[in-house]
Amino acid sequence: MKKSALGILAAVACISSLSAVMVPLRSHLSIATTALVLVIPVVVGVVIGGRAAGVVSVAAGFLFYDFFFIPPYLTLTVGASQNWVALGVYVVVMILVSQIVSRMNLAREEARRQSREIRELFEFSKLLVEDRALDELLSSVVTTVAEVFSARQVAILLPDQSRVRLVASAGVPLSEVQLSALLEPAGSLMTVGPRPARDNELSVLALAAAGRPVGLLVLSAEAVSEDRWESLMLFSNQIALSVERVQLRDKALSVRVADEMARLAKTMVGAVSHDLRAPLATIKAAASTLADGAVSLDDETELSLVEMIDVQADRLADLVENLLDMSRIQTGVLKPKRSAVSLSDLLSNVAGHIDTRGHKVVFDCADPLPPVEVDPVLVGRVVSNLLENAVRYSPPGASITVGASSTGPAEVTVSVADRGPGIDRARHGEVFDTLGRRDVDSGAGVGLVIAKTFVEAHGGRIWVADAPGGAVLSFTLPTAKAATDELDSAADTRN
Repeated sequence: MKKSALGILAAVACISSLSAVMVPLRSHLSIATTALVLVIPVVVGVVIGGRAAGVVSVAAGFLFYDFFFIPPYLTLTVGASQNWVALGVYVVVMILVSQIVSRMNLAREEARRQSREIRELFEFSKLLVEDRALDELLSSVVTTVAEVFSARQVAILLPDQSRVRLVASAGVPLSEVQLSALLEPAGSLMTVGPRPARDNELSVLALAAAGRPVGLLVLSAEAVSEDRWESLMLFSNQIALSVERVQLRDKALSVRVADEMARLAKTMVGAVSHDLRAPLATIKAAASTLADGAVSLDDETELSLVEMIDVQADRLADLVENLLDMSRIQTGVLKPKRSAVSLSDLLSNVAGHIDTRGHKVVFDCADPLPPVEVDPVLVGRVVSNLLENAVRYSPPGASITVGASSTGPAEVTVSVADRGPGIDRARHGEVFDTLGRRDVDSGAGVGLVIAKTFVEAHGGRIWVADAPGGAVLSFTLPTAKAATDELDSAADTRN
């Protein structure tokens, strides 16, 4: 209505302006020329205000034409019969012109609308293929649909067990009455069609992909006109496919995570069982020997068996403690209790408590070494695990070298080198990962996984390097000065 009124005003203004210019010259203008000039206001009215404005423009042009340019002037009386013919031709021509211009205007608007919808559908399709969470995706979808179709209310509902639930909306929120009409307890999704809710009518479209219903698209009824039905169905099909794709992706991810967790659990159990099997077997054998009354043992042998049980029980306790501390660190419950310690003393102390099984431990440490800011218990377990790994793979009588040196102003590198068969270069990144264990790795345990966790808890790195006749496992630790500077920097940031 506002557009039509604007068109009528523009047409009348144009007729008035043209008439004011032509009236002084009407004696020099033919009736046909005047009629042709007065076509312009009709075109202006139709272009601006549409068909209704065009009809009014024709009527106004007829009156101005008769009143000012058909003799006798300034009256609506028509003198000569040929003037009636001129007026009739003017009216017919103006009506045809207004119809043609109106249809052209409508065709142009329709072309613009379709072009805009195609462009918006293209942008919409790019939005749907983005890797987003379902809630975020649907929030963008309802906003886009509301803008494209000028809908006052837009909502998407998805099935949830025996009901459907509202997951995203845009514009005016659905009322409780509207929601109660949409949320059917039977569990089946509604069919396509309008559905009244209080004083407002909603159009409800079932979203289906591959013949399977996946949800409902709800719009205010005024936005779903017949000429836009195909566009709306195209949008709804895209939405359905996108919802199904995200749901399938989430299901696939859940299955993959479950498979990885099952694999991790299986691998972890296998690795832990290997580390538990040896000390348990030793304890069982020693205890059975002591309990067997038929076996005569001297005091020295009995003491040796008791000490063996004590050592292996301590080994089991250490393994359990390592596993518990590793899980606490990974979940953020346990933090290293750092203090400045002498690295040389820490290494020699740990080496003195390891059963080297006849292997000689050789120290190759730089002098002097700066103090390190670490949790001595956790770092001691790292060194202990690396030494036990070297003992396990070194041939009898071979020496094990423990080295330490400053590799920068803020860190010290510790290394443990054995004389074993070495580690395949392709597997250097796997030896510290429980998931990297293969079925053929019967000798792999969790010692290196624990070592990696404890080193990274101190902000360090751990890696494997090849060496002639063996393997070298190295890790870094922060110096006491570097740790102090880091704490000071963190304090300054908080202040």
